[in-house]
Amino acid sequence: MRFFPLGFWLLCVASAPARGDSGSKARSCAEVRQLYGAKGFSLSGVPQAEISGEHLRICPQGYTCCTSEMEENFANKSRSEFEAMMKEAGRSVQTTLTAQHRSFDSYFQDLLNKSEKALYDAFPTMYGELYTQNMKVFKDLYSELRRYYRGSNINLEEALNEFWTRLLERLFKLLNPQYHITDEYLDCMVKHAEQHRPFGEVPRDLKVKATRAFIAARSYAQGFLVGSDVVKKVSQVSLSHECTRAIMKLMYCPHCRGMSSVKPCNNYCLNVVKGCLANQADLNTEWKYLMDSLAVVADRIDGPYNVDTVIGTIHMRIAEAISNLQENKDSLTAKVFQGCGNPKISTKGSSSEEKKRRGKVTLEAKSSAQALEMLVLDAKGNLTALKTYWITLPSSLCSKKVMASSAADDKCWNGMTKGSYLPEVMGDGLANQINNPEVEVDITKPDMTIRQQIMQLKIMTNRLGNANIGNDVDFQDASDDMSGSGSGDNCPDDVCGKRLSKSPSTRQPETHAIPKQSGHGISGASSRSLPSAFLLLLSVAFIAAQHWCR
Repeated sequence: MRFFPLGFWLLCVASAPARGDSGSKARSCAEVRQLYGAKGFSLSGVPQAEISGEHLRICPQGYTCCTSEMEENFANKSRSEFEAMMKEAGRSVQTTLTAQHRSFDSYFQDLLNKSEKALYDAFPTMYGELYTQNMKVFKDLYSELRRYYRGSNINLEEALNEFWTRLLERLFKLLNPQYHITDEYLDCMVKHAEQHRPFGEVPRDLKVKATRAFIAARSYAQGFLVGSDVVKKVSQVSLSHECTRAIMKLMYCPHCRGMSSVKPCNNYCLNVVKGCLANQADLNTEWKYLMDSLAVVADRIDGPYNVDTVIGTIHMRIAEAISNLQENKDSLTAKVFQGCGNPKISTKGSSSEEKKRRGKVTLEAKSSAQALEMLVLDAKGNLTALKTYWITLPSSLCSKKVMASSAADDKCWNGMTKGSYLPEVMGDGLANQINNPEVEVDITKPDMTIRQQIMQLKIMTNRLGNANIGNDVDFQDASDDMSGSGSGDNCPDDVCGKRLSKSPSTRQPETHAIPKQSGHGISGASSRSLPSAFLLLLSVAFIAAQHWCR
């Protein structure tokens, strides 16, 4: 008989906490209702107090303030908000890069415009008909230089050679008006005259210096635009389904669990964002190369290639070349006549040398070297700051946008409840997400859009490398160089040779600390543990009763 009271007492003890929990008051959903309404959703059907969460597909299935519809709406909202965060961060980088391009482009164009204007202002007085009858030759030169700088597929050396040839033909006729010079004679004249350097060393010297300066300037300006375009396109890449679930769990599941004031754990946030931005982080290597290459070319522009002096004095070098031709006119003419024969005497009257050369004007070039130096210093500072953009983006988003807790916080949202977050933080890039506990990432399938942008960075860096040593580069469409990009060739065979599924049978278990119960409300963990305890005690009572019946 002594066993019956004991079994009955055990049943009473087991049933007591169950009755106590079922009778306790569920927490209010006022905070979630307020948040849900603020996000633009209807409050119709939103619980006033917590309900059972077996219907949830993303958030933990304890007691909750979210219905299935609310969970879906929050998931879509978290997706759009995170994508907006990405675009906002990208716009900041784009703004910096486009501002650098605009500053340099304005400086360079202004330099070229001032040189052209100085030529137009001074040459009529200096050369009279030598200039006025050949204005188109000079205009065409500056037009070609601008087209080259803006990216047209022009051979700059050939454009400069063409200018000197056309100028020589025009000036030779004007300097020898007493002769009837045909086009055929001009062809012969050019062949013979070029051997004797009619313009002195100016064409050769200007070709070397101007080519290097223009190549560097064009590649430098183009580099900023390519960088900005890469950021824009990468920022528009949509989130995967797995990432959307992880972002929802990070940002809105604590609200559903009635923990609106609990911030996400910092390391938990980092794992989620690193998993979502795994492909973006793979831009890091080529991005750093581009930033470094731009900085190196910037030094060239302000240093050995001396863009300010070379571009700003083009008109002065042309004037020097024309003066050389005038001074060597008689010697040149004699050598041409010797090689090509004497042309026929023209029936038209000849104008005097005085008419062609009306006077002397001193050409000056105002230096803007200090302005260029400041541009380069500012650019290099910004390039240094942007070098680590892609790998610091997760921590930046977590601290500034998601508003994660500090790393030492052990009372933060860890994806399941309020507590500490135990899993280690993953590395950067796609291959390092193989064991990401928060986001299912298929490391064998890199994002093709991002792989294409990695290739664009490589191509632009190569152009800058060529510009750094003075080599001309062809700004052709890079699509032909895209073959094979993004195919996963850089992924190790032992990693990419298999699809690493994180189904319940293979995924490593998530490890979270179990927090102490605060005493208010009902947590999902405690509600699930009570039936187990009840059954255990009931079994003990049943065994005791069997023993008593014997």
